[in-house]
Amino acid sequence: MGYTLLFFFILLQSLNLFAISTTLKPYFYSRTCPKAEFIVKEVMKKAMKRETRSIASVMRLQFHDCFVNGCDASLLLDDTPNMLGEKLALSNINSLRSYEVVDEIKEALEQACPGVVSCADLLIIAARDAVVLSGGPYWEVKLGRLDSLTASQEDSNQIMPSPRSNATYLIDLFSRFNLSVQDLVSLSGSHSIGKGRCFSIVFRLYNQSGSGRPDPSIEPPFREKLDKLCPLGGDGNVTGDLDATPELFDNQYFKDLMNGRGFLNSDETLFTNSITREYVEEYSVDQERFFNDFAEGMVKMGDLQSGRPGEIRRDCRVVNSYRPGVAVLFETSNKKG
Repeated sequence: MGYTLLFFFILLQSLNLFAISTTLKPYFYSRTCPKAEFIVKEVMKKAMKRETRSIASVMRLQFHDCFVNGCDASLLLDDTPNMLGEKLALSNINSLRSYEVVDEIKEALEQACPGVVSCADLLIIAARDAVVLSGGPYWEVKLGRLDSLTASQEDSNQIMPSPRSNATYLIDLFSRFNLSVQDLVSLSGSHSIGKGRCFSIVFRLYNQSGSGRPDPSIEPPFREKLDKLCPLGGDGNVTGDLDATPELFDNQYFKDLMNGRGFLNSDETLFTNSITREYVEEYSVDQERFFNDFAEGMVKMGDLQSGRPGEIRRDCRVVNSYRPGVAVLFETSNKKG
């Protein structure tokens, strides 16, 4: 039995495959890859210089990853003949972007510290840096996650909300992950930076709730602006600003909601709903509180884990290749033990 346990430990080390630990902590890579966070931030800076919007897109990846079976970088896996991943899920297809920035970060990390920093942690660090680089708050990130061995398009379709979602649905969804109403509203403030597609709002402009009419909560001058940007039958991939200061992380998003200028239905509903409205009103006049609550919410969301086995991927898009015959050797020796 002793030989079997020793062999099992060596096997796991050789595959970088372990049971997921629930213990996350700041400075996790202080000894194994001390420049990890610096490397991530430098690549993010370069991406921002090329295209400002790209870092907002990278930040959004954390949300779409963590809500589906925890923060395990399952979102980043490409489809295979045997697996439909999450990139083409309903909430992600033609919406999420900047995967190439993640590739650049991972390549830089692998050059500095091969096989050490997980793609899951990479996303957490990069999301924080996107906020900081856009003028938002800094917070210490807890690290030590592993990367998933699979992904599920079906799980993503069942979990991720659509832009049509209302506050009641969103409150219930967040509560399933032990995230509060405060977390919901503050984390929605991520829409302080970036853009959204016409595809996501055309129903608001022309057929809200099947009425054949626009959403009455939209401010009329703002609706006219959106009508020109997103005409009925137009290109659904045209993008508009999510708030009036789309390159600056601030509380303008909440001021816009107060005035009926929310871009998405899932944004404006936070003001029209009486439960979430108090936080919108508070954040619209108190940016410091918004920053503090947002940082707290990001840490809580980053704590979501599945408890499933994982690894440190060498390439965020694919699971590491297992050595031929290793599994058979392990199975044989285990039986003998």
